[in-house]
Amino acid sequence: MPRAERKSTGRRNRRAPRTKASFTQLPRRPFINTFKPVEIISEDQVEAIHLASLEILENIGIMVRLDEAREILKKAGQKVDEETQIVYFDRHFVLDALSHAPSEFTLHAPNPECDVPIGGDHMVFAMGASMPNSSDMDDGRRTGNQKDFRNFLRLAQSINVISTAGGYPVEPVDIHASIRHLECGRDFALLTEKPPYVYSLGRQKNLDCIEMTRIARGISMEQMLDEPSIFTIINSNSPLMLDVPMLQGIIEMAKHGQVVMLTPFTLAGAMAPVTIAGALAQQNAEALAGLSLAQTVRPGAPIVYGGFTSNVDMKSGAPAFGTPEYTKAAIATGQLIRRYNLPYRSSNVNASNAPDAQAAYESQMALWGAVLGHANFIKHATGWLEGGLTNSFEKVIIDVEMIQMMSEMMTPIDTSDAALGLDAMREAGHGGHFFGTQHTQERYESAFYSPILSDWRNFESWAEAGSPDAMMRANTIFKSILADYEAPAIDPAIRDELNEFVDKRIVEGGVATDF
Repeated sequence: MPRAERKSTGRRNRRAPRTKASFTQLPRRPFINTFKPVEIISEDQVEAIHLASLEILENIGIMVRLDEAREILKKAGQKVDEETQIVYFDRHFVLDALSHAPSEFTLHAPNPECDVPIGGDHMVFAMGASMPNSSDMDDGRRTGNQKDFRNFLRLAQSINVISTAGGYPVEPVDIHASIRHLECGRDFALLTEKPPYVYSLGRQKNLDCIEMTRIARGISMEQMLDEPSIFTIINSNSPLMLDVPMLQGIIEMAKHGQVVMLTPFTLAGAMAPVTIAGALAQQNAEALAGLSLAQTVRPGAPIVYGGFTSNVDMKSGAPAFGTPEYTKAAIATGQLIRRYNLPYRSSNVNASNAPDAQAAYESQMALWGAVLGHANFIKHATGWLEGGLTNSFEKVIIDVEMIQMMSEMMTPIDTSDAALGLDAMREAGHGGHFFGTQHTQERYESAFYSPILSDWRNFESWAEAGSPDAMMRANTIFKSILADYEAPAIDPAIRDELNEFVDKRIVEGGVATDF
């Protein structure tokens, strides 16, 4: 089918998503944060951090290690020291550049029903990503591989509260690094219908993944410029450095109108000052530097400010996540970002080595930081363990339960006359019960949140069933979802064009690596 014709047919031939009998979940719907943003620091304190970050940008500077990026900034009037590769960013330049960025935009999916709104009061959840290992109760902890990679994508496709895989859920090291982005990009397109991701690990990898995304949507590159359809995470090399592949990613993604999420990884006490205020000032400087470069390349390009400030265990130096400091930093970051009117990315993280109580309560702390800080895009929303070293299949289900409960908690309370239930009180009478009232009978199936993981049976019934704990139940659930998985429908012409492109690039050798 000619490309122009495919554009008018709605990209792909789609069928309505099935409701799986073995997995009852919330329907696909927008997640609107109905809470007012919490202010954990005063306006004066926000301003103090803002001014400190401008001082860093102007007088300490950011090391920008790509010649092309320094040239772009030099032409835009920024002071550049070529010997040290440090760029000194003028505050007026930075704030003017950010003023061109959209405060809200849509991340377009191959299936329009899976489009993702970014910004405003929207919250979207992306599966955990970039983990070198995966784990489950059956096979334990293991090195990332393509089989597990694909199964995580199948879960991302099947679970409604997950808006995108969010990256490689696990790194499939059994695919050579030179062609890994091609095989993974093809899997994104064939196994899911949600927006894909590209790692900014070199210019050509960005370009290949942008082209695969264009093919999967069945549109022209001109349409892609106006409809962001793929995103990348850019991590500054803290402290105060942007390295070559990340800078190439900023330039190519912005140039093509695709989404750049700039996220410094500032661990207080290690890669940033030991104080939360100092770590936030450094985070802010690094984020504003990279985001202002994206806006210099293409004013109005979609960007997201990512906050990832936490602390280390000062006894061992190990990263700590889901801490009070992490949660406070997430809320304060939201206050900073609202000053610049940009969308906000946060994460659901923990430092536990198993999907246990520690993993749950640290993740809950991280989720509250995202919710109360009014984050828009929650990366690593499911599966994260070991400070990001392992993606756990059981933890995916535990996190989905928590996210669904958050979603239900934000559903407005109905205070209509019918909901107030005065007629039910009259029918039940004094000392009666409400099980049999018409009011209850009309509502009992949908009155309350129905959990996917929690077990509400009494002790005797639970023990008779084998005393399954949350991890055992999560193991059963994720396997039942995979058993019921259905690949999304795809136009055969799109499939053929995608395979032709990927196979050609693989024959060409993909992207050269050092190993």
